[in-house]
Amino acid sequence: MIVPTRTLFEHAYGKYALGAYNINNLEQIMGLFRGNIDSRAPFIIQLSKGARGYTDKRMLEAMIRAAEEIFPEAIFAVHLDHGDEKTCYECIESGFYSSVMIDASHEPFDENIAITRRVADAAHKRGISVEAELGMLGGVEEDIQVDESHACLTDPDQAKEFVQRSGCDSLAVAIGTSHGAYKFAGSQGIHFDRVKAIQEELPGFPLVMHGSSSVPPEEVQRINAAGGKLREGAKGVDASQYLPAARLGVCKVNIDTDGRLVWTRVHREYFQEKPEDFDLRGPGKLFMAEYAKFIASRNELLGSAGQLDSVREFIGDRKKAAA
Repeated sequence: MIVPTRTLFEHAYGKYALGAYNINNLEQIMGLFRGNIDSRAPFIIQLSKGARGYTDKRMLEAMIRAAEEIFPEAIFAVHLDHGDEKTCYECIESGFYSSVMIDASHEPFDENIAITRRVADAAHKRGISVEAELGMLGGVEEDIQVDESHACLTDPDQAKEFVQRSGCDSLAVAIGTSHGAYKFAGSQGIHFDRVKAIQEELPGFPLVMHGSSSVPPEEVQRINAAGGKLREGAKGVDASQYLPAARLGVCKVNIDTDGRLVWTRVHREYFQEKPEDFDLRGPGKLFMAEYAKFIASRNELLGSAGQLDSVREFIGDRKKAAA
């Protein structure tokens, strides 16, 4: 069941965070739904601009609709990740999305507000919520690249002004995380003092944490042992920090890179062990099972595991109250 993103945030706020997982193909979708059903967790499916162009946006939407029928117990939102203004309007008009993210964080403060305001006004007419970003994460994600020296943490005072003037419904904040597989080389991590300061300025307002993959060293090592050349020693977010961040108002945690590492590890190892094989279904089946296990493990750390029945009851109560 596709539900409004704001509904999931209302249920989660201060208790747990929703895993927001990027998908690009059939195998990811099936593994994602299985993992969330196995762990009894609500979740957010993220489609990036790159994913929508990988085959055709209608293909991804059709597969999600099919998964909704195959897994009728699932409760989830569909979200546009890192959209530009044009893509946001396309998604708003489609009627398929629960929420869109307008990423104008690379623009000056006032221009970021102006762009976000335009998108928010259009989205709210359709009952769609809007995520914006303030501050800049370092790293690389698809066509987004920010040198670490240019990354900057979100200013709490600016965050309050930004939300009031832009009309956004959730805010992606730069609090020490980073995009991509290479992330941290030292001891960086989440700046909890900054998260707390932002929450104090925006009590009850949903915050979002981008660049939150953990980059497990065992995945990198196994990929390299099977012929990969990823840089070892890079660090992601300590996954044990997800829940403490959730208790400070982080309702959505974006996890993409880790899923790509699982995909790469499965396929490299499979074809290394079976060099004579050329059937894509072998590694595909293995990946779906491995990805499901990965999703369930992350939901445990996010605190979203076991929340499915509670969310269903929450949604039912809201419907009764509105009747």
